Amino acid sequence: MSDGPSPPREAVAPVRINAPTRGNRRLERLLAAVNADDQVKAWWHAQAVNATRLHMSDHSWVHVQIVVNIALRLARLLFRRGVTPGLVTDYGMTERDAEVAIAAAALFHCVGMQVHRTDHEAYSLFLTADKLGELLADCYDEPERSIVVSEALHAIIGHRGAGAPFTVEAGIVRVADALDMARGRSRVPFEAGHQNIHSLSAYAIEEVKISAGRDRAVRVEILMSNSAGIFQVDELLATKLRGSGLEEHIEVIARIDAEHEQRLLPVFRI
Repeated sequence: MSDGPSPPREAVAPVRINAPTRGNRRLERLLAAVNADDQVKAWWHAQAVNATRLHMSDHSWVHVQIVVNIALRLARLLFRRGVTPGLVTDYGMTERDAEVAIAAAALFHCVGMQVHRTDHEAYSLFLTADKLGELLADCYDEPERSIVVSEALHAIIGHRGAGAPFTVEAGIVRVADALDMARGRSRVPFEAGHQNIHSLSAYAIEEVKISAGRDRAVRVEILMSNSAGIFQVDELLATKLRGSGLEEHIEVIARIDAEHEQRLLPVFRI
């Protein structure tokens, strides 16, 4: 039996995105449509292959599923505390419609990686614009369908470094993407010998917990095994959070739990 890569059909066969829909029928229909679409699965497979070629952390469908789940978790915590999404304030739609737009953006936010890492967010727009309306055909009629697509597209481009999102939905996707940082996500490039500040800092992240906050709507707790993780938190996550529009609603606390390391900074806050 060959030890080489699986043919595309075999590689995408186990792919299935699972996320708690909590009775949101339109969200259920979107996930069902995506899970039945081999083209979308092929895109995720291709973006994962390019990430591997570049010795990056995992960008397969697993990354997509994690970001979808984190984004929905953030959205529900924020909405519960009165943070109102753009689809409600600007279009008179509902928080459940906002969940659909957020999930759609998370599903497609990095499909442009199949083209190139550089400007992948823009390539993601082109691919999503042609595909998402088709996937939402059983969820919305026009003009609501195109409104949800437009909000998802804004959220996709808003997750890039200089994305400057101006909706709650886009800010959520931006932060959710950055929160896929636990150690297992960087294990392959690190253990393959690609040891730089990115892989070292990511490898130092043991666990990420997202819960309801006290003073703010969301509390993110990050447990680190090594102070190298500060780079991951401050340079990557903090940059995404500071440009998200959600800074006043999300608290991030990083703790270093390393028995044999000198604790120069046991707790780090942003």
